[in-house]
Amino acid sequence: MSSHHFVKEQQEPAVLILETNGISFDEVSPLLEWVPTVLVWQDSVEVVQSWGIKVDVILATQEFQQANYYLLEEQYPVRFLTVSGSQPLEEGLHYLLASQHKGVHLVGFDHAKLEDLASKIDLLDLTALDGDWKYYPVKEGKFKKWFAASEIRILAKENQPLELSNSNGQLLFPIQYLTQIEVPEGISEFSSPDIFWIGEKVIS
Repeated sequence: MSSHHFVKEQQEPAVLILETNGISFDEVSPLLEWVPTVLVWQDSVEVVQSWGIKVDVILATQEFQQANYYLLEEQYPVRFLTVSGSQPLEEGLHYLLASQHKGVHLVGFDHAKLEDLASKIDLLDLTALDGDWKYYPVKEGKFKKWFAASEIRILAKENQPLELSNSNGQLLFPIQYLTQIEVPEGISEFSSPDIFWIGEKVIS
């Protein structure tokens, strides 16, 4: 592997697969287009293997590694990263930061726990795939984006104020943890004094 190729790899968002329940290969496939680094929690290895995805790192307990040592040959050049049973996310993110990755797609991350990622969003560009919804954080106070006519979700702290402007007019309202909103086709502008997350339906 040339050094140029190594640098390019770190610039692509990695893919960290924590859970596969409710996730289809069609939803994950677009994330793999540029051959990113792929990390998988041990409980999802079997399903990910069935998808035919090349895995780089398996996050696993010592017990799992001992029982599944054959995976090192089957998935060569995969490596194990030892984690405790309750810390695959923390260990995975720590590994990515240590290996100088700039971003990561979290697959199978419970959207109810998005606020737990607040300390990481200044360190990594994050997206989270939960079922057929993809979430991404808005770090700054203002944000604008073109949407197709659709329903989106906004997640933030309870009662955090948010202003939304688009061709339907202007709305100012407190977010009730997870707020679902219909947006028209075109540019929507958002403004809020703190971090919030936008969720979009993944079109399979």
